[in-house]
Amino acid sequence: MDKGAPIGVFDSGVGGLTVLDEIQRLLPHESLLYVADCGHIPYGEKSPAFILERSRTVAEFFRKRGAKAFVIACNTATVAAVADLRQDYPDWPLVGMEPAVKPAAAATRSGVVGVLATTGTLQSAKFAALLDRFATDVRVITQPCPGLVELIETGDLVSPALRTMLQGYVEPLLNAGCDTIILGCTHYPFLKPLLEQMLPPSIILIDTGAAVARQLKRLLGERDLIGTDKPEHAQFWTSGDVDHLRNILPTLWKYPGVVSSFGS
Repeated sequence: MDKGAPIGVFDSGVGGLTVLDEIQRLLPHESLLYVADCGHIPYGEKSPAFILERSRTVAEFFRKRGAKAFVIACNTATVAAVADLRQDYPDWPLVGMEPAVKPAAAATRSGVVGVLATTGTLQSAKFAALLDRFATDVRVITQPCPGLVELIETGDLVSPALRTMLQGYVEPLLNAGCDTIILGCTHYPFLKPLLEQMLPPSIILIDTGAAVARQLKRLLGERDLIGTDKPEHAQFWTSGDVDHLRNILPTLWKYPGVVSSFGS
């Protein structure tokens, strides 16, 4: 595998751009490929078998483009597909997401941690296992957030409708005494500025994008695959409306990028 080969990053929509941003920051000399499966969003309402099939389709798309690593920048897709993909591609560096239960349990002072996530993530066996492993000494309050991903996908990060919806999701966590809140979906870090306006300053917000970037760097370093050349702009594909992603991309991604149709 060539050091100059690209890294493939995949999400059901635009949420994985928050992870892509962390990768860009930590690994500035990498060429980045990104697939947003917007034509099938939200994944939280799809079956695990369907999500696995989509994940395999994207994995093959990246393999054909010579990607040296694959990042599943989607909690729901990680739950449904990462174990199978690791069996399919045992020698391919592959990084998935997981809600940051361990750092949240370490950070909380009140002993009560809140989780904002999709229904699919909260109902998964993997999430239950994380709670069993890392949250034995804290109380965890989970809050499913239907509709939030769909609003973010429109590029809406500030509207009154979004604020009202978000308020309805965070209030139960605050009322339960949470002082630490996990952003358990890659879309949700886009809402950090709004959440910081809405929440008391003592509330700690935790997501896993930076940890994913560090794990990717570690895996590439072990294989001597960290890029050293200045890359071209990132390349984006969407299975949804290409013009829509082109229009909202400047709001969500501060670097140049070219958007194409993902037709599979």
